[in-house]
Amino acid sequence: KWLPVQQLQQGSGRRGRGAGARWAARGSTRLARERTGEGRMKIQIKLDQVRDQNVKQMKELNAAIFPVKYQDKFYRDCTACGDVTQLAYYNDILIGAIACRLEKKENGKAKLYIMTLGVLAPYRDLGVGTYLLQHSLRVASEDPNIEEAYLHVQTNNDGAIRFYDKHGFAITEMIPNYYKRIDPPDCYILHKSLR
Repeated sequence: KWLPVQQLQQGSGRRGRGAGARWAARGSTRLARERTGEGRMKIQIKLDQVRDQNVKQMKELNAAIFPVKYQDKFYRDCTACGDVTQLAYYNDILIGAIACRLEKKENGKAKLYIMTLGVLAPYRDLGVGTYLLQHSLRVASEDPNIEEAYLHVQTNNDGAIRFYDKHGFAITEMIPNYYKRIDPPDCYILHKSLR
């Protein structure tokens, strides 16, 4: 049985034994040996695609990180999107995820929409979010049909805006009243060309 989100938030060192633990061994691995600006070591994570066996873990993770509840269509998009949507495991514990979907453009090409990117608080500032984002952007850029990536960010989320700016995204538009149940309701569209 996998660990409840409450234990994940506490950074428990116990290993999960559910589908995520089994599947994580098949994902890609990254070991960062360099130190972060704060002097802490980065951690070894394993990535895995979202599938029926681990989508429940992703739902629990999102409930712990984000102020909104995502509907079933969000998770269907995640499982249908292939390698651009990934879960990040540390010692077989789900600690972060990036959820993307591909959208068709009028010219027949596609764009990558980053729906969410989140990491549990105890594991932030260790390079997990950066690795998830870089993985998805690399996979998307390898496909000649995907020309760009974009996302929405709440206008008061300065940390996210700085994070995406550091990775080559730029604010291209502000949409008033985009969000319905969170305050402030306004968002920016951040965009990055992949060509």
